[in-house]
Amino acid sequence: MTTSLQDENRLGAYLKDRRQKLDPNALGFPATRRRTTGLRREEVAQRAHISPTWYTWLEQGRGGAPSADVLNRLARALLLTEVEREHLFLIALGRPPEARYQKYDEVTPRLQRVLDALNPTPALIRSAVWDVLAWNRASSAMLIDYGSLPPSERNILRYIFLDPRARAVQYDWQAVARFALSAFRAETARAGAAAMIEPLVKDLCRLSPEFASMWEENEVHPGHSEAIKHIRHPIAGELAFEYSTFAVDGRTDLSLVIYNPVTPEDVAKVATLLQA
Repeated sequence: MTTSLQDENRLGAYLKDRRQKLDPNALGFPATRRRTTGLRREEVAQRAHISPTWYTWLEQGRGGAPSADVLNRLARALLLTEVEREHLFLIALGRPPEARYQKYDEVTPRLQRVLDALNPTPALIRSAVWDVLAWNRASSAMLIDYGSLPPSERNILRYIFLDPRARAVQYDWQAVARFALSAFRAETARAGAAAMIEPLVKDLCRLSPEFASMWEENEVHPGHSEAIKHIRHPIAGELAFEYSTFAVDGRTDLSLVIYNPVTPEDVAKVATLLQA
């Protein structure tokens, strides 16, 4: 079996395909007669601030692997999405790019419908910096009604360290808070959001001496995607939930968090609260 030149030079084939799909007029290049669609090689090089010769070599599979900086320049020049940028790094360097966190303040209606369909199982969607962006009725009934809070306060760490209700429902608040904070540190670093969390950390250090003390411990824990969570609800009493987190397809900045009631009795208690 023979291997085609395109298969041997996947990077060059991908770059060529992407540039041919761009509209020169929309990007400010003259509407002159062109033999092919899309941008010329020298136009991509100009947008990426690299030499035309170097870019030509990349498309031709010469000159070795480009640096991460060059790939990021090409991603911007070619208007690649985050998924396309990741693919560019994978075929060029065999690894994904370093995490680059982007902040979003809402989720799609489709994701909200997923949460609503999970009732009476509490569920929410959080960002990489643990801002809660969406939740269902069961989550409001069993945990906290994030809709009653200003958007700037809809953060899980703010709830844990600043809301007295968080202490009241936990059997061992200290252990839960310490574990959550160590997992938060690891997840935000992995997401490339270290700069984004600085205002939150400073605010919590100012408002919560316990947060400040735990933050100084510099503990890092990978977190867990599955665990059993026990709480003391002020109305329903003792409940146990299987805690699970899932990645949201196409949104690496988001996690779906589900609190599945462990026993039929727990399910019934949640359902009763929703009927009230």
